[in-house]
Order: sequence, then structure tokens, then C-alpha cells
Amino acid sequence: MAQVEIKINGRDYRIACEDGQETHLSNLATYLDEKVNELVEEVGQIGDTSLMVMAGLLITDELSDSREELKEARDDAARESQSAVDDTEERVATQIDAVSERVERLSAMLADG
Repeated sequence: MAQVEIKINGRDYRIACEDGQETHLSNLATYLDEKVNELVEEVGQIGDTSLMVMAGLLITDELSDSREELKEARDDAARESQSAVDDTEERVATQIDAVSERVERLSAMLADG
């Protein structure tokens, strides 16, 4: 198990993580620290707990928005995919109808001839 030193709001923390995840954890901590610093600029030093809760809520709100955007993108892709399937089915049905008409004409010609 790896250990990573991070800094949030000027305070150092030692956090354990899986081996190989150190850089990812450091990047996450940097992002959290940026959110906390934005809050400090807006509301001042109101205490680590309050700042962490507020930053957590801001990040959760961003995550919620991203999830909604992803859901909408997936829904759009599914609609487009279904539309493409419907178009293909329509083209195939039209081609089958045309072939069927040709077969009927040939059959009539053979019956007459």
C-alpha cells in the first residue's frame, strides 16, 4: 500500500492508496485543494470541516451535472442508432418489395409465354 503526501488548504495529509494510484490521488487532491481555495476566496477561512463539506458538495454537483450530460448523450446516441436501424429496415423492405414485384412480373411472363 502506497502513501501520498497531499496538501489541502495549507494542511498536510498522508493518505494511503493502492500501488500505482499515487499520481491519480495527487491529481484529485490538487483539484479538491483548488475548490477549497476558491471557497476561501469567496467566504473566508470558515473552518476545515465546513470548507471540506462545501467543496465536496460543489464537486458532487459537478459530478451530477456530468452524469446528466452523459445520460443525455447516451440517450441521443441510442435514438440516432435506432433511427439508423429504422432507416435501414425501411430501405431493405423497399428493396424486397421491388424484388418481389420483379419476381411476380417474371412469373406472369413465364405463365403467358
